[in-house]
Amino acid sequence: MEKIKKTAKIVLCVSLVLMLLCGVVVSSVQTSGGEVVMKELNIETDSGYTMSAYLLIPKTATPDNPAPAIVTSHGYLNNKEMADANYVELARRGFVVLSIDQPDHGDSEVTPDFFILAPDGVYQGVLALSRMPFVDSSRIGVTGHSMGSWSVNAAVQADNLNETPLIASVLIHCNDPLYQDDYGGYANPYGSRDVAVISAVYDEFFGTSVGADGQTLYSPYFMQTDTAQAFLNFGRDPVQSELRREFTEYREDVDGKETLRIIYRPPITHPWSHFSARSESYICDFFSKTLGAPNPIAPTDQVWQWKEAFNFVGVIGFALFLCSFATLLVFTPTFAPLRAETPAEPAVLTDKKGKLWFWLSLVAGAAFGSLIYLTVLAWGFSMPVAQGESMGLGLWSACCGLFTILSMFVFYRFYGKANGVDLAARGVKLSGKKLGLSALLALIVVTVAYGLVFVEDYFFFADFRIWTLAIKAFEAPILRYLPYVLLFFPYYIASSVAANCFNYNTVGGKGNGVICALFAAAPAIIVPCIQYVTYFNAKHMMWSQPTMADPNYPMFVLWLFPVILILFGATLISRAVYKSTKNPYIAGIINAVIVGLMTITNTCTTFM
Repeated sequence: MEKIKKTAKIVLCVSLVLMLLCGVVVSSVQTSGGEVVMKELNIETDSGYTMSAYLLIPKTATPDNPAPAIVTSHGYLNNKEMADANYVELARRGFVVLSIDQPDHGDSEVTPDFFILAPDGVYQGVLALSRMPFVDSSRIGVTGHSMGSWSVNAAVQADNLNETPLIASVLIHCNDPLYQDDYGGYANPYGSRDVAVISAVYDEFFGTSVGADGQTLYSPYFMQTDTAQAFLNFGRDPVQSELRREFTEYREDVDGKETLRIIYRPPITHPWSHFSARSESYICDFFSKTLGAPNPIAPTDQVWQWKEAFNFVGVIGFALFLCSFATLLVFTPTFAPLRAETPAEPAVLTDKKGKLWFWLSLVAGAAFGSLIYLTVLAWGFSMPVAQGESMGLGLWSACCGLFTILSMFVFYRFYGKANGVDLAARGVKLSGKKLGLSALLALIVVTVAYGLVFVEDYFFFADFRIWTLAIKAFEAPILRYLPYVLLFFPYYIASSVAANCFNYNTVGGKGNGVICALFAAAPAIIVPCIQYVTYFNAKHMMWSQPTMADPNYPMFVLWLFPVILILFGATLISRAVYKSTKNPYIAGIINAVIVGLMTITNTCTTFM
């Protein structure tokens, strides 16, 4: 056990170094090595709610030398940190950038009516920028990914009511451009503004049309649609206009100003586009051309990937901290009763029947989680709750947890009991005192770990993330949604018990933990694979949303991408803690609370 203690101390030090390195590098990238000032604002909007935002001000932007500025927005169920590629690259090029949390997202206020105020965020950002003395209010651009572009279009429509419009340049990112008037006729709502569209070839939500047979045609056919052609023809009837193509700049005189229209078509998916160097190059190129970059840099010269890489270094450091800190706590006098006398060893499994039970239990769990996922998500998301995503994912976790418990019962009843499986020796059975100590230790680990997340946020404006997986700081009001976290307990505790007390054996040798982790993550791998293999090959999705009234299956599938790493990592964390404690409940509780907090802090919250 002394070797485990020594190793845990080393790993703890490494984890702290990795998290510190994350903060230092992320801060350096975000501020361009000190050439950009980064602030977090709480803006009291003209619409009466408080909006959180990051403001990035290049040092070259001053009242005597005002700079062009851009509002950038995340999409539905995300937050301002998700726009990091935009605010890093645009600020490097000398633009003042305001990256907003949309209403009901991130740290912005939860509003009484999501569908009324959700499109309002970008325009409130425009108003805020226009009042800043270091911003050239004649050169303000707007962009947003997905729902963020819904807000961009709403900002244009609100800006059209002004005698002197504030928005000069518009980039629609993974959403459809406007091309009709209030009566459904072809029109040019953008007027003389320069406008670009990034339309991902394999977008799951936008760029749709209806074929001659009445079937929905998805984004691969977007360039044939009235939406694309009317937009590129500046609001003219596509039937009476020339056929226009992607990646081609079309310029016409509108109200005495040469005006640009262009559609970019990267061959990627909707969520990948905000994590794409290719899409980012289009954004940088477009705004540099239309607003004039004070610090011209080639569009392909990008550094945001370094930020993402070291954000992920922070994720690794965070996971190592959970394992090592939990392990070291059992060597303290208070938690010494939880320490195993000797390290946990894998059960020797040589008989064919035992191996068959092992593999069947893993396959059954993976199949069950895959088969029920979309149905349970649709059920949970349809409930009248404040966080539909948290409810859906929580219910799925709970159902999978109950199935895991049933699977362990069946295994023990029909094989384990007769073959000498000792539940007490393996840690399944614990006294009430030890269960209480386990819960206390787990909560201390979570509290200290999240304390480090807040330190990272306070000093560096950094968090721990990779793509759509994010461990971030949050405002106190989010704590009212802690009850959703309870839904994650059945799965993560049962999964820890199964992976360690039942499936920790000699099958796979040292790779046994990886085998268990892969099967735990299997549903999150299987469902997206079916969806996207079908989409890429047949140009339609296996699970789509035919009408707005139907469950949004494509969105539910997207939610599984971060879950792959979460399920895989949670299994490895539970194994690491189990080896020094022979106690599966400590890591089970830690994982449940961490995953629950990640879920409730990275979603949309509606007023209930």
